[in-house]
Order: sequence, then structure tokens, then C-alpha cells
Amino acid sequence: MSESKRNGLSTFLIAALAIGLTACTPTRVDPKLQLANVTDWQHGPSANLATDPVELASWWRGFRDPVLDELIAGAIAANQDLRIAKARVREARQMVTVAESALYPTVEFNASGGRERSIDRVFAAPGPKGIELIAPEGNAFSGGLAARWEVDLFGGRHLAAEAASAQASGAREGERAVLVGLLAQVATNYLELRGVQARTRVLQEHIANETERLRAVRALHKAGLVRDFDVMRQETQLHATEAGLPVLSAAADNLIHRLGVLSGKPPASLHSRLAPPEPMPGAAPQLPKLLPASLLDQRPDLRLAKTQVDAAAASLGVARADLYPKLVLSVSGGFGTLATGGYAALAEAVYALGSGISAPIFNAGRIRAQIAAADARLDQAAAQYEKVFLTALEDVENAYVQLRSMTDRRDRLLQAEVVAERSRTEADALFRQGATDLLGVLDAQRSTLQISDQRISAETGMAVATVSLYRAFGGGWSEHPGLKTVANAD
Repeated sequence: MSESKRNGLSTFLIAALAIGLTACTPTRVDPKLQLANVTDWQHGPSANLATDPVELASWWRGFRDPVLDELIAGAIAANQDLRIAKARVREARQMVTVAESALYPTVEFNASGGRERSIDRVFAAPGPKGIELIAPEGNAFSGGLAARWEVDLFGGRHLAAEAASAQASGAREGERAVLVGLLAQVATNYLELRGVQARTRVLQEHIANETERLRAVRALHKAGLVRDFDVMRQETQLHATEAGLPVLSAAADNLIHRLGVLSGKPPASLHSRLAPPEPMPGAAPQLPKLLPASLLDQRPDLRLAKTQVDAAAASLGVARADLYPKLVLSVSGGFGTLATGGYAALAEAVYALGSGISAPIFNAGRIRAQIAAADARLDQAAAQYEKVFLTALEDVENAYVQLRSMTDRRDRLLQAEVVAERSRTEADALFRQGATDLLGVLDAQRSTLQISDQRISAETGMAVATVSLYRAFGGGWSEHPGLKTVANAD
């Protein structure tokens, strides 16, 4: 190549590189999240940063229940959804290596051998039909190295690697999202199981009370003090109360089965461990006060949505890079031998250096359409990011509302339970004094048991709402990005 041509090519490459770097590097998109009017929670306690931080990573330990701790440890170790998420992380990391490999030259070795007929050594020899030209056969071998490198002038390959890296980060956030959801599912099902078992115990007392009431009504009927209608009505009440027992039993079995599957085991594998009734946990985790903006750092689904925006922005740059020329450098070298019978082996060594430039001229709008499609995907990712953020705010607000509702209901039922117990005690005292009959005592007991059942349901709802709140906060993974999280000072 002449000196003038080399100078012209160098000038072209420098100019193209400058244009490409300014034209193809995508602008980082950070969606304008609706944070201006969201500085605190409407239904939750105010974020008072003067209090001590709360541990979000292992929030379930606040229930102080060894069985729950054991179930969560087993789920983390063997849950299939978590294993799938971990495998996706490994896959995504390898794809980063695949994408980054395009930034470097490729070097290949090739070798071949076989029988060949040499036309360079043709000689005449007598044959059946006279003098014939014969090309001798012999063993041939060739081998060599070849290298090829597409120079990333306009950043397309770098951006492709960046997109793969963002996707790998997204896979990691996806694993964290699975973990957060898994912990919440295990805790929710376990707390509901203990609530069902507590309600079953109350229902059994209720059945015993109805059975005793039926015995008393039959005694009164035998004495002629009540009608047949009264006996049948009480029998109906007893059977209706007993009908609730299989419903609760089935609910408990279903919850045990779910916990077994969440732990990566057959559904009935935990039956002997969890079927014996145990009380609800007597403690609960402290309520963290997390600033709304901090959800962007803590919730894995939001972090995942952000990586999708980053990947879409990089992919847009990759699509734009196709508008510009591509420069390819290549070098190859090798040797070959040919040995034919009766002749000395021929050997040769060759090498080649080359470069080439290709640029799109006409492609029927394909490249422009790909750019427009990538731009549309970036808009989708940005809108999805905003949607996930708003959904996260909704999750937290709803969890606070549910917790406040269940707490208020529990408090009122506790008051009602106190009054009902006093009524039962007074009815029992009157019965002992002969001032009332046994039916009055049994009625008071029935009322107390019904309120107790409702109170247990409300306490279960409180515990589950607390779990939902921690899930909405994104609690359950160990990395701490420096959040402004504070304990409940109430």
C-alpha cells in the first residue's frame, strides 16, 4: 500500500472513531420516578432516623421460633425455585464471558492431511493404450494459525458486553427476589398453620361445649321442660359446629404440604414434625421504618428493573453501531508438505496479512428498524421500572393498612373476650347458686369460644401482615447497600 493510501486510511479511521464514539454511546436512562410527593408513608409510622437500625436480612428471627428458623434454613438449602435462580446466575455470568470474548482477536489452528495426486510432477509412462501421463500420488500435510480481529471502533462490542453484564446483574437480583419471596412464603404458611392449629383447639372446646349443652337439653326434655324442637335445634347446632373440624384439618394438612414443597421435599415429609399443635410465636419482629426512596436500593425487583433499563440502553447502542463501518484485521501463517513415492518431499511456508472495511449501504431499512425496536424496548424497560416502583409503594402501604386493621381488630376482640369471660364466670356462679340453669352457662361459654376463635384469626392476620411488610421492604438478603432503615420507636 502506498504512503498516500495509508495516510488516507488512517485519517478515515480516526474521523470514523471520533464520530462513532459520540454517536453510538447510549445515554443512560434513569426514569423520572414519582418521588416528589412521596417522602413518607401515609398509613405507616413516620421515618424517625434517630432510632436504631433494624436487621432486614434475617427479619424472621424476630418471631423467636426455632421451628420457623429450621424451616427457612431448609428452604434456602433445597428449594427448587432458588436452585433454578442460582443456575440462571451462573448462566448469565458465562454469557458475559461470551460477549466480552468478541472484544479480542480469535486465533485458530488448523491442520489437514491425506493422499493427494501431484500435478506438478507429471511424467510419461507406457500404458495399455500407449504412452500415458501419470501424476504421482503421495502423502500430503498442511497446518497453520489464523487470527482475526474486528476492531471495536464504534463501541458496539463493548456495549454488547455491557448489556450482558447488566443482564447478569439482573439474574443476581432475580435470585434475590426469589429468596425474598421464598422466605415470606415459608413464614406465612408456618404462621397460618399455627393459627389453624390454635383455632382447631378452640373448636374442639366448642364442640365439647355443644355436646354438653345437648346432654343438658335432653335431660330437660326427659323431664318435660323443653320440646322436641329444642332437642333437634341443639343437635343441629352440634353437627354444624363439628362440620368445621374437617375444614380446619384439611387447611392444616395443605399448609404442611406447602411447607414440605417449599423445603424441597415431598409434601407429606414434614407431617410428623409439624402436625403436633404448637402455639403461635409469642414475639414479632420490630417494624422497620424505611424511606420510600430507599426501596430503590433494597427491593430486588426494583434493582432488577434498573438492570433491565441498563441492558436496554446498551442494546440500543449496539443497534446504532451497525450504522457505521466495521474494520477487520487478519493474519495467517502455515506450512505444508507433499511426499510422493520416489521424489523428495515438497515443503512450503506461507503467511498473509490483511485488513478490510465493510459499511452498510442498502439493507431495506433493517438497521433503522432494529434501532427503532431497541429504542422501543428501552421505553418499555423505563416504564416497567416506574411501574415496579409504584407497585412497591402500594405493597408497603397495603401491608401497613392490613397490619393496622388486624391490630385494631385484635385489640377489640381482646376487650370482648374479657367481657365474655366475665359473663361466663358470672353465669357459672349463678348456676352454682341455683339462680340460673346450665343452658345459661353453656351459652356464655359458647360466646367466649367464638370470640376466642376470632381473636386467634386476628393475631394470625397480624403476624402475616408483618411478614408482608418485610417482604414489601425487600427484607431477606444479606447485602447491605447502606439503607436508611430505622426501628419502630412506638
